[in-house]
Amino acid sequence: RCSVDNRVTRVAWLNRSSILYAGNDKWCLDPRVVLLANTKTQYSIQIQDVDIYDEGPYTCSVQTDNHPKTSRVHLIVQVSPKIVEISSDISINEGGNVSLTCIATGRPDPTITWRHISPKAVGFISEDEYLEITGITREQSGEYECSASNDVSAPVVQRVKVTVNYPPYISDAKSSGVPVGQKGILLCEASAVPSADFQWYKDDKRLAEGQKGLKVENKPFFSRLTFFNVSEQDYGNYTCVASNQLGNTNASMILYGE
Repeated sequence: RCSVDNRVTRVAWLNRSSILYAGNDKWCLDPRVVLLANTKTQYSIQIQDVDIYDEGPYTCSVQTDNHPKTSRVHLIVQVSPKIVEISSDISINEGGNVSLTCIATGRPDPTITWRHISPKAVGFISEDEYLEITGITREQSGEYECSASNDVSAPVVQRVKVTVNYPPYISDAKSSGVPVGQKGILLCEASAVPSADFQWYKDDKRLAEGQKGLKVENKPFFSRLTFFNVSEQDYGNYTCVASNQLGNTNASMILYGE
């Protein structure tokens, strides 16, 4: 907007040195620039669908009986943040190094932060485009969120999933006492990424699925060995072996009588 009075005889709007409007006459070819008002009190133009290239100085030039006057306004164009590049989901072995990147654009330049989406995580782990994790542990697996903000609009966020692979670790394997003729269960729990494969042995002999009187149930985090009708021959030492491509581990337990 440009305020004028009745002493003004000629008016014009310029962008840098290019004339946009002189009086009611349009001098520029840009259809987004329109004349809003040319009255005794106001001479105003409008720029529709503003672009970053519209940023810069605009000059209102007026001619009076005495001398020309100009008033200048500087247009600052703001742009909401946008994440234009972010690392893909990654799978890595425990102890390895991880580099995550998040590139964002906006005006003013957005602030970029990384945080670990985890109940134990507190606050940001990086206030930068780059997040470096050396010697990653299984507790550091999960989703990492990149946030880009510049106060023009709400921050934009994207997430990267980091999977940390580690060999099996048997967390629970208890012996069990069961009378003859009763149902008996031996349970072997193991955490591993990728999930562990389980095998059962009695002494050195592997137990096969479907063996008479036995049932083996394998799930991602545990294996259950069920005896439907325990006999004297079932008593003894059993070994659970949990394995994945990173390694294996075993635990022994005893099925015993009263």
